[in-house]
Amino acid sequence: MKDAFGTPQSLLVLGGSSEIALATARRLIARRTRTVWLAGRPSPALEAAAEGLRALGADTRTVAFDALDTESHAEVLGKVFAEGDIDLVLLAFGVLGDQDRDEADPLAAVRVAQTNYTGAVSAGLICGTALQAQGHGSLVVLSSVAGERARRADFIYGSSKAGLDAFTQGLGDALHVSGVHVMVVRPGFVRSRMTAGRPDAPLATTPEAVATAIELGLRRRSETVWVPGTLRLVMSALRHTPRALFRRLPV
Repeated sequence: MKDAFGTPQSLLVLGGSSEIALATARRLIARRTRTVWLAGRPSPALEAAAEGLRALGADTRTVAFDALDTESHAEVLGKVFAEGDIDLVLLAFGVLGDQDRDEADPLAAVRVAQTNYTGAVSAGLICGTALQAQGHGSLVVLSSVAGERARRADFIYGSSKAGLDAFTQGLGDALHVSGVHVMVVRPGFVRSRMTAGRPDAPLATTPEAVATAIELGLRRRSETVWVPGTLRLVMSALRHTPRALFRRLPV
Protein backbone atom coordinates (compact mmCIF):
# COMPACT_ATOMS: atom_id res chain seq x y z
CA MET A 1 0.00 0.00 0.00
CA LYS A 2 1.02 3.63 -0.36
CA ASP A 3 2.57 5.30 2.66
CA ALA A 4 1.26 8.38 4.43
CA PHE A 5 2.86 10.56 1.77
CA GLY A 6 1.15 8.74 -1.09
CA THR A 7 4.34 7.06 -2.29
CA PRO A 8 3.85 3.54 -3.71
CA GLN A 9 5.64 0.90 -1.66
CA SER A 10 5.92 -1.52 -4.59
CA LEU A 11 6.60 -0.85 -8.26
CA LEU A 12 6.43 -3.06 -11.35
CA VAL A 13 8.20 -1.68 -14.42
CA LEU A 14 7.34 -3.18 -17.81
CA GLY A 15 10.36 -2.27 -19.89
CA GLY A 16 12.85 -2.54 -17.08
CA SER A 17 15.78 -0.85 -18.79
CA SER A 18 13.81 2.23 -19.90
CA GLU A 19 15.64 5.42 -18.94
CA ILE A 20 12.37 7.17 -18.08
CA ALA A 21 11.23 4.23 -15.96
CA LEU A 22 14.52 4.02 -14.10
CA ALA A 23 14.58 7.76 -13.45
CA THR A 24 11.06 7.40 -12.04
CA ALA A 25 12.08 4.43 -9.91
CA ARG A 26 15.00 6.37 -8.46
CA ARG A 27 12.74 9.25 -7.48
CA LEU A 28 10.23 6.92 -5.85
CA ILE A 29 12.90 4.95 -3.99
CA ALA A 30 14.16 8.22 -2.55
CA ARG A 31 10.61 8.70 -1.24
CA ARG A 32 10.21 5.26 0.36
CA THR A 33 9.36 2.85 -2.44
CA ARG A 34 10.87 -0.40 -1.19
CA THR A 35 10.13 -3.19 -3.69
CA VAL A 36 10.81 -2.92 -7.43
CA TRP A 37 10.22 -5.48 -10.16
CA LEU A 38 12.03 -4.82 -13.45
CA ALA A 39 10.38 -6.79 -16.26
CA GLY A 40 12.17 -6.99 -19.58
CA ARG A 41 14.22 -9.12 -21.89
CA PRO A 42 17.15 -10.67 -20.01
CA SER A 43 20.25 -8.61 -20.75
CA PRO A 44 23.29 -7.04 -19.07
CA ALA A 45 21.44 -3.70 -19.21
CA LEU A 46 18.51 -5.10 -17.22
CA GLU A 47 20.82 -6.59 -14.58
CA ALA A 48 22.81 -3.35 -14.35
CA ALA A 49 19.58 -1.42 -13.86
CA ALA A 50 18.57 -3.76 -11.04
CA GLU A 51 21.97 -3.42 -9.35
CA GLY A 52 21.71 0.35 -9.54
CA LEU A 53 18.34 0.34 -7.76
CA ARG A 54 19.55 -2.15 -5.15
CA ALA A 55 22.38 0.24 -4.36
CA LEU A 56 19.73 2.81 -3.48
CA GLY A 57 18.18 0.46 -0.94
CA ALA A 58 15.31 -1.11 -2.89
CA ASP A 59 14.57 -4.84 -2.92
CA THR A 60 14.87 -5.15 -6.70
CA ARG A 61 14.06 -8.25 -8.71
CA THR A 62 14.12 -8.96 -12.43
CA VAL A 63 11.65 -10.99 -14.43
CA ALA A 64 11.90 -12.12 -18.05
CA PHE A 65 9.24 -10.31 -20.06
CA ASP A 66 8.90 -9.93 -23.83
CA ALA A 67 6.28 -7.49 -25.12
CA LEU A 68 5.96 -9.47 -28.35
CA ASP A 69 5.36 -12.80 -26.58
CA THR A 70 1.80 -12.01 -25.58
CA GLU A 71 0.96 -15.65 -24.89
CA SER A 72 3.37 -15.58 -21.94
CA HIS A 73 2.11 -12.37 -20.38
CA ALA A 74 -0.58 -13.84 -18.15
CA GLU A 75 1.80 -16.37 -16.61
CA VAL A 76 4.77 -14.02 -16.21
CA LEU A 77 2.81 -11.12 -14.76
CA GLY A 78 0.58 -13.39 -12.72
CA LYS A 79 3.63 -14.69 -10.87
CA VAL A 80 4.67 -11.14 -9.97
CA PHE A 81 1.27 -10.25 -8.55
CA ALA A 82 1.17 -13.57 -6.70
CA GLU A 83 4.21 -12.39 -4.69
CA GLY A 84 2.21 -9.54 -3.16
CA ASP A 85 0.26 -6.41 -4.01
CA ILE A 86 1.72 -4.00 -6.54
CA ASP A 87 0.98 -0.34 -5.85
CA LEU A 88 2.21 1.03 -9.18
CA VAL A 89 2.66 -0.49 -12.63
CA LEU A 90 4.69 1.62 -15.07
CA LEU A 91 4.28 0.47 -18.68
CA ALA A 92 7.39 1.89 -20.30
CA PHE A 93 8.36 -0.42 -23.15
CA GLY A 94 8.28 0.65 -26.78
CA VAL A 95 10.35 1.14 -29.93
CA LEU A 96 10.76 4.13 -32.24
CA GLY A 97 11.46 2.12 -35.35
CA ASP A 98 12.91 3.69 -38.46
CA GLN A 99 10.29 5.36 -40.66
CA ASP A 100 12.09 4.93 -44.00
CA ARG A 101 13.00 1.30 -43.32
CA ASP A 102 9.59 0.46 -41.92
CA GLU A 103 7.76 1.93 -44.91
CA ALA A 104 9.88 -0.25 -47.19
CA ASP A 105 9.53 -3.34 -44.99
CA PRO A 106 5.96 -3.94 -43.81
CA LEU A 107 7.10 -6.71 -41.46
CA ALA A 108 9.33 -4.20 -39.65
CA ALA A 109 6.39 -1.80 -39.43
CA VAL A 110 4.23 -4.56 -37.97
CA ARG A 111 6.88 -5.22 -35.34
CA VAL A 112 6.70 -1.59 -34.23
CA ALA A 113 2.91 -1.79 -34.01
CA GLN A 114 2.96 -5.10 -32.17
CA THR A 115 5.48 -3.88 -29.61
CA ASN A 116 3.98 -0.46 -28.97
CA TYR A 117 0.30 -1.36 -29.20
CA THR A 118 -0.53 -5.08 -29.19
CA GLY A 119 1.97 -5.93 -26.47
CA ALA A 120 0.78 -3.00 -24.38
CA VAL A 121 -2.88 -3.98 -24.78
CA SER A 122 -2.10 -7.47 -23.51
CA ALA A 123 0.04 -6.35 -20.57
CA GLY A 124 -2.25 -3.43 -19.74
CA LEU A 125 -5.36 -5.59 -19.51
CA ILE A 126 -3.61 -8.21 -17.39
CA CYS A 127 -2.18 -5.66 -14.98
CA GLY A 128 -5.43 -3.69 -14.87
CA THR A 129 -7.35 -6.81 -13.90
CA ALA A 130 -4.80 -7.64 -11.20
CA LEU A 131 -4.94 -4.13 -9.77
CA GLN A 132 -8.73 -4.29 -9.80
CA ALA A 133 -8.63 -7.58 -7.89
CA GLN A 134 -6.38 -5.89 -5.28
CA GLY A 135 -8.82 -3.03 -5.00
CA HIS A 136 -6.10 -0.39 -5.30
CA GLY A 137 -3.09 0.72 -7.33
CA SER A 138 -2.06 2.86 -10.28
CA LEU A 139 -1.21 2.04 -13.88
CA VAL A 140 0.96 4.62 -15.64
CA VAL A 141 1.41 4.26 -19.41
CA LEU A 142 4.06 6.10 -21.41
CA SER A 143 2.38 7.35 -24.57
CA SER A 144 3.75 10.19 -26.73
CA VAL A 145 2.72 13.49 -28.28
CA ALA A 146 3.40 11.69 -31.57
CA GLY A 147 0.06 9.95 -31.06
CA GLU A 148 -1.87 13.22 -31.09
CA ARG A 149 -1.61 13.66 -34.85
CA ALA A 150 0.15 11.51 -37.42
CA ARG A 151 3.16 13.22 -39.04
CA ARG A 152 4.69 12.24 -42.36
CA ALA A 153 8.05 11.82 -40.63
CA ASP A 154 6.92 9.16 -38.14
CA PHE A 155 3.35 8.07 -38.85
CA ILE A 156 4.05 4.38 -38.16
CA TYR A 157 5.37 5.06 -34.66
CA GLY A 158 2.78 7.82 -34.14
CA SER A 159 -0.14 5.62 -35.13
CA SER A 160 0.97 2.92 -32.69
CA LYS A 161 1.10 5.51 -29.89
CA ALA A 162 -2.29 6.90 -30.92
CA GLY A 163 -3.77 3.45 -30.49
CA LEU A 164 -2.02 2.99 -27.14
CA ASP A 165 -3.23 6.37 -25.93
CA ALA A 166 -6.86 5.66 -26.83
CA PHE A 167 -6.68 2.19 -25.28
CA THR A 168 -5.26 3.55 -22.03
CA GLN A 169 -7.94 6.21 -21.73
CA GLY A 170 -10.63 3.59 -22.25
CA LEU A 171 -9.03 1.26 -19.72
CA GLY A 172 -8.94 4.13 -17.24
CA ASP A 173 -12.67 4.65 -17.70
CA ALA A 174 -13.31 0.93 -17.26
CA LEU A 175 -11.30 0.75 -14.02
CA HIS A 176 -12.39 4.07 -12.55
CA VAL A 177 -15.22 2.67 -10.40
CA SER A 178 -12.87 0.06 -8.91
CA GLY A 179 -10.56 2.69 -7.43
CA VAL A 180 -7.67 1.87 -9.76
CA HIS A 181 -5.94 4.99 -11.07
CA VAL A 182 -4.82 5.03 -14.72
CA MET A 183 -2.60 7.81 -16.05
CA VAL A 184 -1.44 8.53 -19.60
CA VAL A 185 1.93 10.30 -19.95
CA ARG A 186 2.57 12.19 -23.19
CA PRO A 187 6.20 13.32 -23.44
CA GLY A 188 7.58 15.19 -26.39
CA PHE A 189 11.03 14.44 -27.77
CA VAL A 190 13.06 12.86 -24.95
CA ARG A 191 16.86 13.04 -25.08
CA SER A 192 17.81 9.44 -24.35
CA ARG A 193 19.56 6.37 -25.76
CA MET A 194 16.48 5.68 -27.87
CA THR A 195 16.72 9.02 -29.66
CA ALA A 196 20.52 9.21 -29.83
CA GLY A 197 21.67 10.41 -33.26
CA ARG A 198 18.34 12.05 -34.08
CA PRO A 199 18.12 15.84 -34.44
CA ASP A 200 16.84 17.64 -31.37
CA ALA A 201 13.31 19.03 -31.39
CA PRO A 202 11.64 22.12 -29.91
CA LEU A 203 10.53 21.64 -26.29
CA ALA A 204 12.76 18.57 -25.96
CA THR A 205 12.84 17.03 -22.50
CA THR A 206 14.82 14.50 -20.45
CA PRO A 207 14.05 11.22 -18.67
CA GLU A 208 14.49 13.00 -15.33
CA ALA A 209 11.97 15.70 -16.26
CA VAL A 210 9.45 13.05 -17.32
CA ALA A 211 10.03 11.20 -14.04
CA THR A 212 9.36 14.39 -12.07
CA ALA A 213 6.11 14.91 -13.98
CA ILE A 214 5.06 11.30 -13.37
CA GLU A 215 5.63 11.63 -9.63
CA LEU A 216 3.63 14.86 -9.50
CA GLY A 217 0.86 13.31 -11.57
CA LEU A 218 0.65 10.37 -9.19
CA ARG A 219 0.32 12.66 -6.18
CA ARG A 220 -2.44 14.62 -7.95
CA ARG A 221 -4.05 11.45 -9.35
CA SER A 222 -3.95 13.06 -12.78
CA GLU A 223 -5.36 11.17 -15.74
CA THR A 224 -3.19 12.85 -18.39
CA VAL A 225 0.29 14.34 -18.05
CA TRP A 226 2.09 16.35 -20.76
CA VAL A 227 5.86 16.78 -20.61
CA PRO A 228 6.62 19.62 -20.84
CA GLY A 229 3.21 21.01 -19.95
CA THR A 230 3.28 23.62 -22.73
CA LEU A 231 2.96 20.81 -25.27
CA ARG A 232 -0.70 20.53 -24.37
CA LEU A 233 -1.40 23.91 -26.01
CA VAL A 234 0.95 23.25 -28.92
CA MET A 235 -0.62 19.92 -29.77
CA SER A 236 -4.13 21.31 -29.39
CA ALA A 237 -3.31 23.87 -32.07
CA LEU A 238 -1.67 21.28 -34.35
CA ARG A 239 -4.57 18.88 -33.92
CA HIS A 240 -6.95 21.48 -35.34
CA THR A 241 -4.67 22.72 -38.12
CA PRO A 242 -6.21 22.08 -41.58
CA ARG A 243 -4.60 19.06 -43.19
CA ALA A 244 -3.40 20.89 -46.29
CA LEU A 245 -1.53 23.35 -44.08
CA PHE A 246 -0.32 20.70 -41.67
CA ARG A 247 1.44 18.85 -44.51
CA ARG A 248 3.60 21.92 -45.13
CA LEU A 249 4.60 22.52 -41.51
CA PRO A 250 8.19 21.61 -40.47
CA VAL A 251 7.04 19.32 -37.68
